[in-house]
Amino acid sequence: MQLRYAMTGMAVVLSLAGCQRTAYNDASYNSTSAPAPLTAQPVPQVQGGQLPPPGGSSQFPAAPATNAPMGGVQGGAMASNGGGGLDVTKESLVGSWRVNGSCDMFLTLTNLGSGSRGGTRGCVGELTAMRSWEVAGKQVVLKDVNGNQVGSVYKTADNAFSGQTSSGQPIALSR
Repeated sequence: MQLRYAMTGMAVVLSLAGCQRTAYNDASYNSTSAPAPLTAQPVPQVQGGQLPPPGGSSQFPAAPATNAPMGGVQGGAMASNGGGGLDVTKESLVGSWRVNGSCDMFLTLTNLGSGSRGGTRGCVGELTAMRSWEVAGKQVVLKDVNGNQVGSVYKTADNAFSGQTSSGQPIALSR
């Protein structure tokens, strides 16, 4: 019986020996100290001038010429854009985009349904439901979690896309 008590006591002592109190107690840490100010850098001279007039009557590229509903879905396959917009690749879209100068859109290459995972932060309206995206020809289709189209955009310049939501609200992506 004494051996049993001795073994139990030894087990308790060994298990408690591994326990120790840990706390962050570094006297050199001061949460109220501010970082040192940054050194100013020289700025090149800014040039000014008149911009050329816009190329057409609309700031948005022409919609694709198709009889399919918005998004080019016809018979389960995506129809390619036969009209405006510059060539676009999925890889060039990955990352963070500013939407209409007021909120952010994030595009990844992680698969989600038939497209890739994406989302918005700080946006209002239909874009709050955006969860995935895919490239169909020259068009970038923005979709909700169920795969329904919430909007589409076309590349108009390096790091600039223009289009609209399904209800016709303008979308301008830039970075």
